[in-house]
Amino acid sequence: MTADSSLKSTTVLVVEDEMVLRMRAVDIVEDAGFTAVEAVNADQALLILEQRSDISMLFSDIQMPGTMDGLMLAHAVNERWPDIRIILVSGQITPTEAEKPPESKFFGKPLEVVQMIAELQKMVGVGALTIVPELNEVPFDASGNQSGLSQLTHTEEVLTAENDGLRLLLEQAAINARALLKQAGIEAKEREASDNLQKLIMGELHHRIKNTLATVSAIAGQSLRTAPTLVHAQKAIESRLTALGRAHDLLLQVHWANASLATTVRSAIEPFDNQGAGRISIIGPDLSISSGAVISLAMTLNELCTNTTKFGALSVPAGRVSIAWTVDEGAGHLNLKWMETGGPAVNVPTRRSFGTRMMESLGNQLSGRVELSYNPSGFIYQLDAPLSALRAKSGPPS
Repeated sequence: MTADSSLKSTTVLVVEDEMVLRMRAVDIVEDAGFTAVEAVNADQALLILEQRSDISMLFSDIQMPGTMDGLMLAHAVNERWPDIRIILVSGQITPTEAEKPPESKFFGKPLEVVQMIAELQKMVGVGALTIVPELNEVPFDASGNQSGLSQLTHTEEVLTAENDGLRLLLEQAAINARALLKQAGIEAKEREASDNLQKLIMGELHHRIKNTLATVSAIAGQSLRTAPTLVHAQKAIESRLTALGRAHDLLLQVHWANASLATTVRSAIEPFDNQGAGRISIIGPDLSISSGAVISLAMTLNELCTNTTKFGALSVPAGRVSIAWTVDEGAGHLNLKWMETGGPAVNVPTRRSFGTRMMESLGNQLSGRVELSYNPSGFIYQLDAPLSALRAKSGPPS
């Protein structure tokens, strides 16, 4: 995609608490020709705005953990920096015009990429989106496979259709439930209470389904952006969705409350440990971490495991991986280290893949710091994060 050179001076602040969806939003902003700055919550966003004078637009999710949600953030930004344009998104809440700041725009998740790019450009007064196929297509072989952009568009259409189908199924389930209650002869008051509970359950289920579909759409789109072939894209998507599914299975066992760090790590590496061959060692004190941290860490470990089995230590018989972490309660920090040994010589990658971006994004997600070291003797990944970010209560992505 191309854009006028004047777009280069436009900086967009992306505020999204869920890692994969934030990466997706950053891609949309960059594809529109803008520079993206990331924040995980409203507090972090306000700090960035106070320190910088080049932010032209706020692109924020509505539901976020912290002292304020996206709507409150949008109003605060509109009052203090009225020249900043505002786009709000959500998978559950649809604000009324009265609830939004003046001139702001709202879009429901999952986001439609081309529409969002065009809207971003329109809001800063530039022309319509121009698509240059050779810059967006994944270079698949000449066997009739579609381009990455076509695959992405098709994937999002399928996901949107599936989401509509799920909504209809949920509505039908509610109708069926009311009919069964009536047949059972339940009194009006009890039926009313049951109906209210049913609505709450259906609403929460529908919210989580939409969140999951938005995440799946983001994973598919970003996997297709960098895959050299359709086969590579398919395998990458399958691996990432499997990792997401395993994280959800783990959280379901604890009713989407805090889960074990050690269990999260073991669950993430299990598919790559060759039936318990012991080539991946784990050591560290157990720690209860939030559901948001579980998903982000599981997805990051999946990328690390995938890379090491393809190119790193686990791509050869003698290779080993050590995952170790320490907890400093006094300083309130966790330090986690992934270290590879016995593998082939390591070379610094020539491009930042989706997997690399996800590894780096974990630091921002947990308000910490990530360091990637491409030592010739073995790749090392280190995460330093505050315990408060790991333990903060949060539900599934909003």
